[in-house]
Amino acid sequence: MIPTLFGIMLVTFIVTQFVPGGPVERMVAELERQSGGEASSGTSVYRGNVGLDQQRLEELERLYGFDQPPVARFITMMGNYLRFDFGESYYYQRKVVDLVISRMPVSMSLGLWTFLIVYGVCIPLGIAKAVRDGSRFDVFTSTIILVGYAIPGFVLGITLIVLFGGGSFWSVFPLRGLVSDTWSELGFFAKIADYAWHMVLPIVSSAVGSLAVMTMLTKNSFLEEVTKQYVTTARAKGLSERKVLFKHVFRNAIIPIITGFPGYFLASFFTGSLLIETIFSLEGMGLLAYQSVLNRDYPVVLGTLYFFSIIGLVGRLLSDLSYVAVDPRISFSRVDF
Repeated sequence: MIPTLFGIMLVTFIVTQFVPGGPVERMVAELERQSGGEASSGTSVYRGNVGLDQQRLEELERLYGFDQPPVARFITMMGNYLRFDFGESYYYQRKVVDLVISRMPVSMSLGLWTFLIVYGVCIPLGIAKAVRDGSRFDVFTSTIILVGYAIPGFVLGITLIVLFGGGSFWSVFPLRGLVSDTWSELGFFAKIADYAWHMVLPIVSSAVGSLAVMTMLTKNSFLEEVTKQYVTTARAKGLSERKVLFKHVFRNAIIPIITGFPGYFLASFFTGSLLIETIFSLEGMGLLAYQSVLNRDYPVVLGTLYFFSIIGLVGRLLSDLSYVAVDPRISFSRVDF
């Protein structure tokens, strides 16, 4: 995990050094534009065609830390990141940690509810499809979820807005924000209802595309287990199909699904969807990451990348450990040659 994290940060840091229009250049352009604006208003002498003098440029480079060589800046940055000190945003003029915390409720709402819907729907549906493999129910549900999988989330979001957001047909759901402007004045249950009312369309748009993969994975995993010898033996002993399915097949077939649970669960709290957040006017992590890249806001880009890389690596580690927890045949302490 440590060399992987170091490699991610190193490659990203190197890439940022070659991207034109960095924070210093953007500040220079902004100052020159302001100088031109002041000249046109008659409040000062126009100096836009001259540009900033060398002393001012050096002050800007020192302000953003670009007066040091890249190697020294990278070492300093990693030293700060080890203490989870991500610095201050160039663009928002706020600490990166505070900025991320302010955007996390949106991403957590989208991710967590999408996660619960995907696992809550896909596992029972996948089992039902495996039991009824080849039936009309199996064909019908496969058609529905594959159509949903083929439709991009942002296209589905726009369609839902047109249908149910007052676009052209029915005005049923709101179009922006997590809650209404009067949310603080509502009672406890009214707050819950208002929050759920706002989240219906974004969550549906985000979850539909994920249903197909998990459902088909569950179904195929159960179908694979059903053909194995121990299932034939259990049936030969006179066990009912229900007992064979849920006592023997279930705990083996569920292994591929459960092992991805930790990583998916952690990621659901911190990931954001740029297009979904943009369509529904939700200021979450996806929109923050996109705006930070456009504005060359390196503290936000690198700081959030470092934090989310750790989360992703920890999720992978927990997935590996979960294999050992649910499958006794796997042991990391034993090496077979």
